[in-house]
Amino acid sequence: MGRLEPRRVVVAFRYNPSYTSIVKTAISIPDRLFKAAERAAKRRKMSRSRFYSQALAAYLRASQDEEIKRQLNAVYATEDSSLDPVIASMQSIAIGREDW
Repeated sequence: MGRLEPRRVVVAFRYNPSYTSIVKTAISIPDRLFKAAERAAKRRKMSRSRFYSQALAAYLRASQDEEIKRQLNAVYATEDSSLDPVIASMQSIAIGREDW
């Protein structure tokens, strides 16, 4: 019996399974926050979509930074992070004395 070959499906080069590469969504926020965001976006001369996208990206970066900080604090809570006295002395010599 012959070996079965998988069928190959050729898809158009520019085929996109979704109608757009940008996802649109609806969210609910308090009116006061919405109005403040509208004013901030206008002051920055940017669209509402761009403003919200940048705000969300900044929030996610800050959240990631907080998580990294939390993990580092957990490590340094159990590990001695003080500098070896010999290395500290070598650094001090390498930097030299500065007058203030």
